Amino acid sequence: MSEQIQETYKHYIDGEWVEGDGSETFESVNPANDETLGEFHAGVESDVDRAIEAADEAFDEWRELSHIDRAEYLWDIYHELRERTDELGEIVTKECGKEISEGKADVVEAAHMVEWAAGDARHPKGDVVPSEIGSKDSYMRRKPRGVIACITPWNFPVAIPFWHMAVALVEGNTVVWKPSSVTPWCGQIIAEMFEDVGIPDGVFNLVQGFGSEVGNPLVDDERIATVLFTGSSEVGHAIADTVGGEPGKLAACEMGGKNGIIVTEDADLDVAVHSAIMSSFKTTGQRCVSSERLIVHTDVYDEFKERYVELAENVAVGDPLDEDTFMGPLTTTDQVEKFGQFNQLARDEGATVLVDREDLDDAEIPDGHEDGHWAGPFVYEIGYDPELRCLKEEVFGPHVALVEYDGDIERAVEIHNDTPYGLSGAIISEDYRQINYYRDHAEVGLAYANLPCIGAEVQLPFGGVKKSGNGYPSAREVIEAVTERTAWTLNNSKDIQMAQGLSAEITTQDD
Repeated sequence: MSEQIQETYKHYIDGEWVEGDGSETFESVNPANDETLGEFHAGVESDVDRAIEAADEAFDEWRELSHIDRAEYLWDIYHELRERTDELGEIVTKECGKEISEGKADVVEAAHMVEWAAGDARHPKGDVVPSEIGSKDSYMRRKPRGVIACITPWNFPVAIPFWHMAVALVEGNTVVWKPSSVTPWCGQIIAEMFEDVGIPDGVFNLVQGFGSEVGNPLVDDERIATVLFTGSSEVGHAIADTVGGEPGKLAACEMGGKNGIIVTEDADLDVAVHSAIMSSFKTTGQRCVSSERLIVHTDVYDEFKERYVELAENVAVGDPLDEDTFMGPLTTTDQVEKFGQFNQLARDEGATVLVDREDLDDAEIPDGHEDGHWAGPFVYEIGYDPELRCLKEEVFGPHVALVEYDGDIERAVEIHNDTPYGLSGAIISEDYRQINYYRDHAEVGLAYANLPCIGAEVQLPFGGVKKSGNGYPSAREVIEAVTERTAWTLNNSKDIQMAQGLSAEITTQDD
């Protein structure tokens, strides 16, 4: 593994490290101190073309291997991820800024996904389906789709790539991957892993760079069978619009959220406050499943607010490599700017600010980290109004609204659902009827009871509804996006019999 970059890193195409045709380079920067971690070649359209060509040519030979043989390459990567969790977790933390336990958890999650995908290679594939005709065998088979484009974000720079690629590869597809330009170092390390395990040339390809020069031509190319995307709603919907116009091509896009937690009058407030703090501020609010809305019943509102505000005022913001840190920096300067703009929007829309740590005191910033992208929690209360932008638009930062409601669970869920997004959410209640109502009526793809609305496990589908997604580019449901189904029927008789009573008799003019 490359420690810190000593030279400009290259793309990995058709089993070789290549500089590519572009003249531009870009840097990876540590958001905690603005220190340059290294330099990378930025790909261009011709580099993407070469990577797709390599993947396309490798597909036929790769698909002919058994699931189990393909999975052997992933098992080797799984063991490397487990053996190097601490080391790689520190690199994740250095590159995207989340605190060290989250950096390590990112690597563990990647290992879990690889373990699931590789283990699934030995599980039954397809379904035997009874036929109306006793002499027929009917079953469903899956086959790989071809070249899969994987476009992944910076907030989970090791886990999410393996959400996409592990299943795609085990199922017999080849891959061209564009990691985020914010976390290219993690991309480099993953590519080195594939090289180390001897993945056949062209099966896995890495092109570093930006969306306009790498992502767009990757999505547009007719040789791409499926696009797997995790990232912003704006980019995801643009990808879905592009791919939707091409017959036979698929896009599975998991996008953002304006996630809510309902705290009912029957909530255990210890559980409620703990769940809300975790949901709002882990990864400095930079998870697609982070909660930016807390919808709290009037009977418990005052006590919940007091306890939540006290913790939000005191959660430890600091060096993400320090194990006592709860929140690291925001990852990019763009995120810092967006965070400030939405905080001001909340004020302009009538919010009462309860916690304002947008500009941290100098004493809170670690020594030697003065140039980092620092911000703390921003918490406010505001009366519910369906026209408020601060309750509708995703911030992707530690920006949290408290909304008081008076009424039954139906009213709470109505407020909860009043957003264009539908990714994740939670209900905190000791009343199982309230929990079941939320389960049946909340417009989300990921739902939790008496838990934070973060922390999904890889064996479950991960995706949302409404503006949050059009598919599941992860876990077991990604199989639907990277394979084709064939309904296969075999006749074991010399006679032909048809279903639905359709006559199989052939008549002629002489009959």
